[in-house]
Amino acid sequence: MWKHLVPFLVAALVEVASGVASADPLLQGKEAFGSWQSDKPGTIRLIRPQDLPKPGATPDAASVSRVVARPPDASPQVAPGFKIELFAEGLSGPRVIRVAPNGDLFVAETRAGRIRVLRSSGAKIVADEIYASGLNRPFGIAFFPNGDNPQWIYVANTDSVVRFPYRSGELKASSRPEIVVANLPRGGHSTRDIVFLPDNKRMLVSVGSAGNDGEGMGKPPGGLEAWSRKQPLGTALGL
Repeated sequence: MWKHLVPFLVAALVEVASGVASADPLLQGKEAFGSWQSDKPGTIRLIRPQDLPKPGATPDAASVSRVVARPPDASPQVAPGFKIELFAEGLSGPRVIRVAPNGDLFVAETRAGRIRVLRSSGAKIVADEIYASGLNRPFGIAFFPNGDNPQWIYVANTDSVVRFPYRSGELKASSRPEIVVANLPRGGHSTRDIVFLPDNKRMLVSVGSAGNDGEGMGKPPGGLEAWSRKQPLGTALGL
């Protein structure tokens, strides 16, 4: 399972051929079920409701992953005509990459509570600096205002939004973070993303979710099916 657990990659996918390989055949029914050992780029699967096992057909199981060393000659599979190269490794819990207008890569190392900046020349890193640290599980990164000359970098912590003054090419924050939003909802998933609308008039911040598939949300009066028939598509339960 190494290819799911390798140290963090910033992979440069480089197109090396203009031709596109013919599509693999469509896998349907039982043939559409597989595993990561047999999966590969370009595989197309069609799984219909009737193909799925009935609820309770097999006992529940938990499969806990573990980190293993990546073999020296191992590499994730990519589609024909592309290649993948290791760009950076040894990062601590990286979750998001944002590209500054000058091409610098800002990486949110959520686990370590910091933002790292990587500058490259081609496939080679020429600068690797900690832009800011002491953050609380940072995830979202946004440059403001939109365009080629942002003046601020906004960072969404799990419980707040902060910003740093920014000048193009800076590798380290010039001051301590300024609090923009003091309190975000806590609990559940820690990731809070952030983005500005094109006109720079509004900032949107995600607040995560309390579970993976609605655990603990309860049922609306009359049942979920009756409730969903009366609501616009995409309406959240409780709104």
